[in-house]
Amino acid sequence: MPAKHVLIVSPASARENNGNWHTASRWAHFLRSRYQVAIAPDCCAGPNAPDVLIALHARRSAGAVAAFARARPGRPCIVVLTGTDLYRDLASSPEAQASLEHATHLVLLQPDGVALLPERVRARVRVIYQSAPAMRPVTHGQARRHFDICMIGHLRSEKDPYTFMRAATLVTAPRVRLLHIGGALESPLGQAATATAATTTGYQWLGHLPHSFARQRLARSHAMAICSLMEGGANVIIEAVTCGVPVLASDISGNRGMLGHDYAGYFPVGDAAALARLIDRSVADPAWYGQLQAQCVRRAPLFAPERERAALLALLDEATAAGDAAGALAS
Repeated sequence: MPAKHVLIVSPASARENNGNWHTASRWAHFLRSRYQVAIAPDCCAGPNAPDVLIALHARRSAGAVAAFARARPGRPCIVVLTGTDLYRDLASSPEAQASLEHATHLVLLQPDGVALLPERVRARVRVIYQSAPAMRPVTHGQARRHFDICMIGHLRSEKDPYTFMRAATLVTAPRVRLLHIGGALESPLGQAATATAATTTGYQWLGHLPHSFARQRLARSHAMAICSLMEGGANVIIEAVTCGVPVLASDISGNRGMLGHDYAGYFPVGDAAALARLIDRSVADPAWYGQLQAQCVRRAPLFAPERERAALLALLDEATAAGDAAGALAS
């Protein structure tokens, strides 16, 4: 029997180099051992429709989800819910809500999002943590020149880059640099980053970097900051944890689902002064910094590639078996 055709619909391409694209690319790699896999921005209908659809983003992929549901009724339609889906669009977007109803399976990237979903769809939910290859932690001697705190992500409102910029003006610990990696998707944020870099010696905006370069910079950092207003399951948290770099995270549901509710490194959303205090403490209080490191080490097995691959293949095997059974009954 020929391998089933799986289409991953991603609203982002390699050019955008964002979380959706990295998920699509990694999942395609995992699935190719058993399936024919393609990635596209939309889904073709009619006889050329795939056997299985995986759609990243309920609202932005709503057209593809609806077209597939019409072309392949009862066949596996897997919708991966992003942060903007869970924490904004599902409450107000008819397109996102329609994707929820069309989906035979729903994927969350961390478990805290389940509470945001209607009770009637929760049986269709599977939680699959994303992954990143582990990197050996970089050790720094006592004479290190800088304590780098990096924030990685394109500059857009949902990531709240202003909080990181404001924190750079409030940090008091010596030898601290706040490094901002990512292109400006919103021009006012790029202007603000340029202005902050010009007036604040402890802040540098490095702009867009290739993924491998960004991760190398992350691995050499003292800590990573994530200031987001909403997240579905941030790749950057996984990449920090799997290279031994503690995270300073905005206290939101998506980050708690990744790092755990007892994690010691949260700060209130939008509170630049609180973030600056955590940065200062990470330098001045080795015991507390060691606690963050230990908590991240305990979370790291959740983000192992072999675990993500096994969970994804198990979902596809379950979904295709159910689709085949439904097709046999219909015929």
